Amino acid sequence: MKSTSEIKSNITYKKHKLDDQTLLLLYKSMLKPRMIEEKMLILLRQGKISKWFSGIGQEAIAAGVTLAMQNDEYILPMHRNLGVFTTRQIPLNRLFGQWQGKASGFTKGRDRSFHFGTQEYKIIGMISHLGPQLGVADGIALANLLKKNNKATAVFTGEGGTSEGDFHEALNVASVWNLPVLFCIENNGYGLSTPTSEQYKCKDLADRGLGYGIESHILDGNNIIEVYSEVNKIVKSVRKNPRPVLIEFKTFRMRGHEEASGTKYVPKALMEEWALKDPLVNYQSYLKDVEVLTEALEVKIKEEIVHEINANLEIAFEEDEIVPDLTKELNDVYQTFDYKEHTPNTNTHEIRLVDAISEGLKQSMEKHEDLVIMGQDIAEYGGVFKITEGFLNQFGKERVRNTPICESSIIEAAMGLSICGIKSVVELQFSDFITSGFNPVVNYLAKSYYRWNQNADVVLRMPCGAGVAAGPFHSQTNEAWFTKTPGLKVVYPAFPYDAKGLLATAINDPNPVLYFEHKALYRSIRQEVPTDYFTIPFGKASLLREGSDISIITYGAGVHWALETLELNPKINADLLDLRSLQPLDTDAIYKSAIKTGKVIILQEDSMFGGIGSDISALIMENCFESLDAPVKRVASLDTPIPFDAKLEAQYLAKNKFEDELKTLLAY
Repeated sequence: MKSTSEIKSNITYKKHKLDDQTLLLLYKSMLKPRMIEEKMLILLRQGKISKWFSGIGQEAIAAGVTLAMQNDEYILPMHRNLGVFTTRQIPLNRLFGQWQGKASGFTKGRDRSFHFGTQEYKIIGMISHLGPQLGVADGIALANLLKKNNKATAVFTGEGGTSEGDFHEALNVASVWNLPVLFCIENNGYGLSTPTSEQYKCKDLADRGLGYGIESHILDGNNIIEVYSEVNKIVKSVRKNPRPVLIEFKTFRMRGHEEASGTKYVPKALMEEWALKDPLVNYQSYLKDVEVLTEALEVKIKEEIVHEINANLEIAFEEDEIVPDLTKELNDVYQTFDYKEHTPNTNTHEIRLVDAISEGLKQSMEKHEDLVIMGQDIAEYGGVFKITEGFLNQFGKERVRNTPICESSIIEAAMGLSICGIKSVVELQFSDFITSGFNPVVNYLAKSYYRWNQNADVVLRMPCGAGVAAGPFHSQTNEAWFTKTPGLKVVYPAFPYDAKGLLATAINDPNPVLYFEHKALYRSIRQEVPTDYFTIPFGKASLLREGSDISIITYGAGVHWALETLELNPKINADLLDLRSLQPLDTDAIYKSAIKTGKVIILQEDSMFGGIGSDISALIMENCFESLDAPVKRVASLDTPIPFDAKLEAQYLAKNKFEDELKTLLAY
């Protein structure tokens, strides 16, 4: 057993100009999460909570950083940062309800642990993939810059998370854009069981800031006075002179990654060494030495916290278990969108699809004065397809933002803008490149509203499609990756009129929308389009041709393939349904046509297996079976990557086999 003097010698405190009240506040802010954790460990053993990620030994970081931040500044913590939540004075019954999966929790039983956010307390929680919150913090910091409100943002990660690509992308974006964000690394020795010696080669993680031109600091993460005082000084400077700052906090994880993991992989001597540096025990001894804390006051403070914990646990335990409500679950996937119809004027001009998209985007920029568009080469260059040409001069560099080549971080930044109430449009140079930002799309944008009522007011523009001899990496039409992901909306116009109206709706919609635009149609399809701003509702297919013999259901380039086929075969009496919107899907129009004609052929440019045509076929078979005179037929491209050579590409595409398949089904 170490003596008090031996323990005290491990951390040196300098009082600076802190008064006794502040010194006590620092103490209480560490003590409360420690006492909650100790209680949670008991409840875990009793089976009253399912999992626990301990931050014991790291309380000084969470408490010190949070106290240095203003209450209306966002903090993005992780699951060892209980001190962030308690220091922000979140009611404990709600935290306990969250951990027990109760309705009073912030995710209504839909997620666990600290995987939630709360606008009320300006805390944005993590997802299990760790990295995305760093880019989200960039977006929040960007919003602060745009609003000129002199606010900073703080985001946490562990040393393990610094190996993820999101970390490097986020630092680079923050550096290039001079974003007022504090990147707080809790270097606690282990990523689950992997020691730092097997995670990175540099001496200090703070060194990584140098490569991005970022100011860096190393702080003793177990010294609450140092953490609070230094972060307070840094964040005040950042508010005055916006810039990113990287702070590495040296600390240690005294318990397992989560309680089931244990700590057998940690050398005993190392555990004992860090036990002597316990931030709470050392600081408590210091306060007694300087006569700020007495035994009586210590007992009083602890009694108050125990009472608060027990009283709020009782509230949480007495709360009824969640009763599943199917309607509520389904209705909470998307934020309600109050669609406002803007009817087109009578003035029209004949423009190409690419022009319609550009015009629609420009008019939306004029309508929504804080709408931000981001993408590679979209500013001075006007985008690789010239859709944003001239935008920079009209709207300025703050709203028309060239980005580094980092799809993941920019999509995450768009999420951060949405958290701050700012709409954004992100141009993916090619829809194929969405793979570099797939995680934040399907795990962050898609799920946030369902999880904790935070919408993602983001439109992702997706130039897509074959027919331009661009090969496997610039020609995919990958809508099926997203139509199967609850929480995302997917639109896919085939004509200039639809492209303009649907883009306006996508930007108005507070939910995440993937807006597919076919490159081969950009300059080949022309149409009379209203000159003014107008909208088209999602989930309403367009019946282009009416007939009684067969139903052709398609979208995108498939619409034009079908039209060409019908022009060559004027005797074919067909319904031609252009879906326009894939999620939501106009099932009423699909069923109505299928029941009327009795024969259905679905045409898609995407490869067959797993495409949306398969789901449409299944829906028709399940809901219209008794009206069908033949099996539903799917026509799709080959189940191969898209080849470059023109003849190979033609063989790949569904276009050249559609006519034969159509006639075969008619003859069935």
